[in-house]
Amino acid sequence: MVSRPQPVRELKPQPGSTIPAAAGSLFTSIDSPFPPIAEYGFLSDCHTGALVASDGSIEWLCLPHFDSPSVFGAILDRGAGSWRVGPYGVYVPAGRRYIPGTNMIETTWMTPQGWLRVVDALTIGDWHDNEHGSSHTRPPTDFDADHLLVRMVECIQGQVSVEIVCEPMLDYGATPAAWEVADEGRNGTCQVDAMHESAGFRLYSDVRMGIEGNRVHGRHTMREGERRFCAMSWTEARGGPLTIEEACEHLSRTSHFWRTWLAEGTYPDHPWRIHLERSALALKGLTFMPTGALLAAPTTSLPETPGGERNWDYRYCWMRDAAFTLWALHALGLDWEAEDFVQYLADVPRNEDGSLQIMYGIKGDKDLEEVALDHLKGYEAARPIRIGNAAYNQRQNDVFGAVLDSVYLHSKRRDHIPERLWPVLVDQVKCAAKAWREPDQGVWEARGEPHHYVSSKLMCWVAMDRGARLAERRGHLDHAAEWQALAEEIRADILERGVDDRGVFRQ
Repeated sequence: MVSRPQPVRELKPQPGSTIPAAAGSLFTSIDSPFPPIAEYGFLSDCHTGALVASDGSIEWLCLPHFDSPSVFGAILDRGAGSWRVGPYGVYVPAGRRYIPGTNMIETTWMTPQGWLRVVDALTIGDWHDNEHGSSHTRPPTDFDADHLLVRMVECIQGQVSVEIVCEPMLDYGATPAAWEVADEGRNGTCQVDAMHESAGFRLYSDVRMGIEGNRVHGRHTMREGERRFCAMSWTEARGGPLTIEEACEHLSRTSHFWRTWLAEGTYPDHPWRIHLERSALALKGLTFMPTGALLAAPTTSLPETPGGERNWDYRYCWMRDAAFTLWALHALGLDWEAEDFVQYLADVPRNEDGSLQIMYGIKGDKDLEEVALDHLKGYEAARPIRIGNAAYNQRQNDVFGAVLDSVYLHSKRRDHIPERLWPVLVDQVKCAAKAWREPDQGVWEARGEPHHYVSSKLMCWVAMDRGARLAERRGHLDHAAEWQALAEEIRADILERGVDDRGVFRQ
């Protein structure tokens, strides 16, 4: 890993779509080698995501998908791999922002001799080949991920010495990359390959680079107006840019994709509009385009409390969280993702009684066995580091209501329920009818004995109520009457036993 001095971090107000400065519990100590979590920027191509630290280092990237093993994992262990592009010897940027309307990051640096700008993106372009088309269970759009991360560097004033240090550690930091020169390329482009049984990728750059053990290192003094690039591709064809013009074209197409998608929504003319747009882009960045799954987060094992043990793998699709996400996207008029998620619901395997699990893998995986990675030190020494999530086999009775509510909302927008989804919904209503009197782990996912949670019973009421409304829409009046009657019974029970002497709902 690159050793460097750790700067004192100063809190400053962050306007607009700038990446927020650290605050509160996310403010790390001065001696900490880890940046505050809030300082990481998020890149996405809706197949995988990357986190970029303020010093220009990519410290989290899993290939080829969100739930794959990490290639860069320095956010969990400073020795688990990173890729820095930035000015040599300068680690604190002058400014940093998301390029408006996109999930692309622009970082600006001031050095003693000049100014530098770096633009980072997981690129998305026109549908260009069918190499990865077999992974799509949803109808592909006109756009798809390039499976390419592009970093464009521009000297905007004076001259700046730029450094590239790419040091991947595969399999969650367990295996150093073995590099070999692939091709000197046309126009002097350097190409080097890193191969391993779990991952293979190629690094491209028009900066001369050398292999130093398990890292690739390049340095170049740029002058005003000069542009350079560095890019990583992980397709089987190893397709990446060979010129700065090609690199910039990838960035242009990616910007077009994000801005076109964002423009499909409806936003109020209000000072908060920029925050609504940024939130929508973050949610879209957490969708897995091939299946329609919605991730809770792109990371694993970042601690809930500093140095704590509640460090979970959130790279999965929770039924409850996805329902809330769909409500937010619907509110902005962004309906395509909801349609894809509804079809994802119809695809995933169910339990023997017909119930849906509380969560699934982004490709519909049912078994999410949890494993601890003992070789990683953890963010700020917070351990254990987990992959997988044992909560997948918990009983959480609120899931029935979350699913039924999201589909009901979607049906109001589209006036249609896919025929193949209706049997799934009927099973969820029947399961809620059986489960509402039973204890569960609840929305808190408590790892211990189940309890009776009022919130779970309330969501069972939601399941019966929304199920009745959906049945009435389809003309199944017997079902509608039966389920509405049970909804009233659950409501009465909650009001009788779920409220304390103060008139407040119990936990």
